[in-house]
Amino acid sequence: MRADRIFAYGATAGLIGDLVLGDPRRGHPVAAFGRAAGAVESLLWRDHRGWGAVHTLVCAGGAAAAAALVSRAVRRSPAAAVALTAAATWAVVGGTSLGREARAVGGALEAGDVDVARERLPHLCGRDPQSLDEQQIARAVVESVAENTSDAVVGALVWGAVGGVPGLVAFRAINTLDAMVGHRSARHLRYGWASARLDDVAGWPGARLTAALAVFAGGDPRGAVRAWRADASKHPSPNAGPVEAAFAGALGVRLGGTLSYAGRVEHRPVLNAAGRPVGVPDIERAVRLSRRVGALALAAAVGGRPALGALRRGARRVVRTRKGHA
Repeated sequence: MRADRIFAYGATAGLIGDLVLGDPRRGHPVAAFGRAAGAVESLLWRDHRGWGAVHTLVCAGGAAAAAALVSRAVRRSPAAAVALTAAATWAVVGGTSLGREARAVGGALEAGDVDVARERLPHLCGRDPQSLDEQQIARAVVESVAENTSDAVVGALVWGAVGGVPGLVAFRAINTLDAMVGHRSARHLRYGWASARLDDVAGWPGARLTAALAVFAGGDPRGAVRAWRADASKHPSPNAGPVEAAFAGALGVRLGGTLSYAGRVEHRPVLNAAGRPVGVPDIERAVRLSRRVGALALAAAVGGRPALGALRRGARRVVRTRKGHA
């Protein structure tokens, strides 16, 4: 069976598995990787970029290498290769859990229980929830759904299309390392620099594809394009900017503004200033948009895999031809 078909069947089965099962409460492979990465950090940590780069190489490189070895071991069995791709896809995507957590916060807000919503919000993002009112919590949820659609679904599928199971695993490892050490705390300002920069690079194609798919899947394509073009570059994150701006335009809401992380207040630029303030019903709208974007991303990844294979084969033929004329 051709590699593109193996990826198509496996990725589709893995995404269906995530839709049906979501993330397990215990024993999740990503959580196991996080514990291993934490152990590596405890051994290597120095207040130095170089040691942080070693940490990134050991953790992300080790995960990708292990995935490559397992993929190589099952390559002669199409059924095993499809099963491995399905398992890897299920393990690295998190669209269902993202939607569940967003809806849990939204349900608490609809019931008028802001305290419960504040308790649930840290499951989605790292903001300080105690000072947030209902509208600010809803805005935080919509922004988190937008950004994590790229990080937890689309980006993984993009790299799966490029590199198969090793691509899936490497992307999730890089993204997890960024969440662990890539933030600008005193401990990780230097040590996490390499993880943060690598995550920016790995997330670049998935973020642009997410924004583009939000244009097609949202209710206001022109608004999504307009907000993306006008406001994405204002965001401090090169990847969150396009995604959040496109989601804001597609949903017709206004995102950005003042927020707080671990006691540190940030004043983010407003995205889609012409939109209205986020309301509680917009949480459900954002989740549904995220689902549509994820489905389209699967189609794009499956459809793009044969094209990538053709490009690789063409490049190899060019190299062989040049060697033959040398």
